[in-house]
Amino acid sequence: MRAKIITTELREEKPVSFEEEILFAPEATNQETQVINLYPEVAYQEITGFGGAVTDSVAAVLEHFDEARQKEIIEAYFGTGGIGYRFIRTPIDSCDFSRGQYCAYNPEREGYLDEEALERGAGAVLNVIRRIIEVSGEDIQVMLTPWSPPAVLKTNMERTGGGKLKKESYREWAEYICSYIKAYQKRGIPVTMLSIQNEPNAVQTWDSCIFNAEEEKAFLKEALYPALKRNGLEDIELFIWDHNKERIYERVRDIIDDETEPMVGGVAFHWYSGDHFEGLNLIREKYPDKKLMFSEGCIEYSRYAADNQLLNAQLYAHDMIGNFNAGTNIFIDWNLILDQHGGPNYSANLCEAPIMCGAEENSFCKKLSYHYLEHFSRYIKPGAKRIAYTKYSNELDVLSVVNPGGGLAVIICNKEKENKAIYLRVQGEVAACTIPASGISTICINY
Repeated sequence: MRAKIITTELREEKPVSFEEEILFAPEATNQETQVINLYPEVAYQEITGFGGAVTDSVAAVLEHFDEARQKEIIEAYFGTGGIGYRFIRTPIDSCDFSRGQYCAYNPEREGYLDEEALERGAGAVLNVIRRIIEVSGEDIQVMLTPWSPPAVLKTNMERTGGGKLKKESYREWAEYICSYIKAYQKRGIPVTMLSIQNEPNAVQTWDSCIFNAEEEKAFLKEALYPALKRNGLEDIELFIWDHNKERIYERVRDIIDDETEPMVGGVAFHWYSGDHFEGLNLIREKYPDKKLMFSEGCIEYSRYAADNQLLNAQLYAHDMIGNFNAGTNIFIDWNLILDQHGGPNYSANLCEAPIMCGAEENSFCKKLSYHYLEHFSRYIKPGAKRIAYTKYSNELDVLSVVNPGGGLAVIICNKEKENKAIYLRVQGEVAACTIPASGISTICINY
């Protein structure tokens, strides 16, 4: 067997990547230490793909670049020479990563949606998604997510500050969501997925709305699912929860029953409350047919330093490896690009994106996190299956997959401050390699 190892590390605060060939040979001795075993015959869930979010902030930042630079940034994610993104998450109306609040709701219009207001509010977002579709050359899938219903449909009469959807507004809100989906599809945007509510457990100073499990379940079965059927949108895949992992199992347990089971395609989640990989495992075990989607995560400047590239990239690798090993199918990051301050964000909730504007006009920089993401999204192909492995040390985070063409990809993240020598062992052959201190490697094996 032959293999190549692609490694990324931070040198003098700059990401450096390099590639080497490694050779497998029949195991001559019974190597016992520093071994990572791969078992391609033991396969688990399918990994469907990777993506990122297109918000109004992303569109606003891209507008500051010339046409060539815009294309270069989009190609870095979605192009044939990019990192292999195929999924997009985008909001229904405004979210915090917007230049301001906007909403296309109009009770006087058919389906409660004002087409002109939609173009005014979301026109820039639509243009970016169209550019992505043009550049990609692949099938792109889009998920829509609402941050808040229109203020008049809520108990607090505001898009911000939480509040709840009025019970008497369930049907109207569901119809508006369907109109939004159809308006996007009419404009050539391939909406295939929908989550019911972004972060339904959070009261925020930006667009937000509270749903407890009982309310989310009632809205799903009494209003949203019937509305999708009435509007010929039965193929839209519905995701519940779309919040953090610390109580993900309870939410799924409380929503899915014999009646709602056919309505729910999967469970979306974020990373802001910690690992909780065991919660994903519980869902994978009890609801094996439901997709698990990482739908949002970012480096929040309120919690992490912008200049600690290594820690920020390692947060991505650790969470991604843990999530995939717990049964996750889809990974969608938050904003594709932000300005050098981590915005624009009308509520000052500033964050980092894998690509950030540079200090000079028409310039951008790929953060170390972008290169870490590449170790997953470029080498794990759509339709890959996670496979079993064993490792000699918990100091290494490991993920292994078999791609549709039969090759293996193994991602190994070394968060320690010393090099780690390893022996990869698969089907009676062994190869030696080294994962550098504070580095990440992807090993691609043809077998």
